[in-house]
Amino acid sequence: MSLPARSQVAPTVKVSGLPLSVGGGLSDYSLDYGPGRRMLGFSEWADYEVFHGLGIEAEGTEIFLDKPAVLVRMNQDTIKGGVIYKARSFWGLRPYAKGLIGLGSIDFPSDNPLYTHDTYTVEALGGGVEYHVWNSVSVRGDYEYQMWNHYQSPNNLTPNGFTIGATYSFRKIHRHL
Repeated sequence: MSLPARSQVAPTVKVSGLPLSVGGGLSDYSLDYGPGRRMLGFSEWADYEVFHGLGIEAEGTEIFLDKPAVLVRMNQDTIKGGVIYKARSFWGLRPYAKGLIGLGSIDFPSDNPLYTHDTYTVEALGGGVEYHVWNSVSVRGDYEYQMWNHYQSPNNLTPNGFTIGATYSFRKIHRHL
């Protein structure tokens, strides 16, 4: 007695293109500085996948909109890079976690007109989720907690906030059914 057998002649999934994705979004941050601590701004990012979800990320954030009246000179800008791990997708959601390090630039109100700007080392931990919406486009929700080391004292400044935006992936996934 023999049973018929079939072999698969084409892969079920074909992946092509660069393992790179870029995106940007609107950020809402708690400044950890003085009264009226929330401000808005923008974040931009680029992710390059190195190996099965593990990759590197470069990110820039500019917090400069909706300044509280008492913080007329306030701006917080960061440029950071580090590692990101994106887990496998389930139900269209792809969670991720990241650890970044870089530089932070801050303009602040001061009684000394000659000292209203400074730059610090910034470390950041964060994570979020991407939801695939169309072709190569995903919606991204991100939370980030920053540590500005020894901000004007032995203490750290710890701004943190959320970003909602979109990501475009240059990697294409073709499914063959």
